[in-house]
Amino acid sequence: MDYRRFFETAVTRLQEERRYRVFAHLERCVETFPQAVWHRDDGSTRDVTIWCSNDYLGMGQHPDVIAAMVETASRVGAGSGGTRNISGTSHAIVELESELADLHGKEAALVFTSGWISNLAAISTIADLLPDCVILSDASNHNSMIEGVKRSRAERKIFRHNDLAHLEELLIEAGARPKLIVFESLYSMNGNIAPVAEIAALAERYGAMTYIDEVHAVGMYGARGGGICEREGVMHRIDVIEGTLAKGFGTLGGYVAGDRVVIDAIRSYAASFIFTTALPPAVAAAATAAVRLLKARSDLRAAHQRASHITKHALAAAGLPVLENGSHIVPVMVRDAELCKAASDMLLERHDIYIQPINYPTVARGSERLRITPTPRHTPEHIVALVESVADVWHTLGIPFVEPPQHLHIDAESRERCTYPEIKLAAQ
Repeated sequence: MDYRRFFETAVTRLQEERRYRVFAHLERCVETFPQAVWHRDDGSTRDVTIWCSNDYLGMGQHPDVIAAMVETASRVGAGSGGTRNISGTSHAIVELESELADLHGKEAALVFTSGWISNLAAISTIADLLPDCVILSDASNHNSMIEGVKRSRAERKIFRHNDLAHLEELLIEAGARPKLIVFESLYSMNGNIAPVAEIAALAERYGAMTYIDEVHAVGMYGARGGGICEREGVMHRIDVIEGTLAKGFGTLGGYVAGDRVVIDAIRSYAASFIFTTALPPAVAAAATAAVRLLKARSDLRAAHQRASHITKHALAAAGLPVLENGSHIVPVMVRDAELCKAASDMLLERHDIYIQPINYPTVARGSERLRITPTPRHTPEHIVALVESVADVWHTLGIPFVEPPQHLHIDAESRERCTYPEIKLAAQ
């Protein structure tokens, strides 16, 4: 039998549906981030500016984070030696879990090799340990959360995105059964924020347990970087907080934080934790350095928000279709898969700007977009170049502008702190 043809057919189908993913060969530069070296197929290289990194605060290039990784690797080696059950728990992971529990005001935390795995493991384990549990999951939850819900044997029901009335209907319907509400604080494709306090109130009223994914908010929001829940003052009202070390903290790994007994139960029952090689100590040490640093660096969070606000406003003032939201995510809507890919390619080839196209199945068909993520290291000059380049691509490809141009909200502090004339004018 010709097995190869099945795989060729599968890949061809993705290409025909315009869903085939092409990776850019990039090499980031510590000293010049957000600059990177683009290794082209012909063997040549070009310098490009990255505008779609999830290393939101640039912690992956921070000297303290790099130093912690290098020192730990040189002292204890590159790998972890196996699972924590077999090779023991490294001191670096113990320190990291302590820092994460403290960050969220919880009794304990548990570190996984990725945020995807932490959601898969924790959601399914919690739901399966609750007898006759029903999971109430937001319709826009991330794939990792969906997989965690599906892996569980519990009944699951989907509530409309951020729809409190629908969630309450399902809570009433579930009656006295154990209930687990699973939702995100910040939804990364649209950049909108959940009504976390209101969801916590519903959970308390109807006796439900809450599980929140804060992966796109930890490090970036709250007085110490604890996320949206810290900013809204509801961390103590959420049972389990899940986060990542790979975005705001710039390293690798995922985690959950909560009551000691809940975290211990996940540690003891989750197969994807028990049988997975532990995070290398050097990575854990780097993550700990980033968490400690960001607990004290509200200035980095403020700089990040300023860059995001100014970028949004400048793009919108140029008539580009920015999807307004209350977060640092800057979605520029294309609403066509082929045009979205073409826009991304043209930005790279013509303007040395890298922004990955976001197409189905990451977003719904007809809502394709460029997802821009400014960092504190994007300068006003970078923003001017971005706006001019995206406008040129829109004109060249015939992508519709917004008429009249949008006027997004921008806070006075961001406007006053911006000194580059072109951006300041756009922000007024």
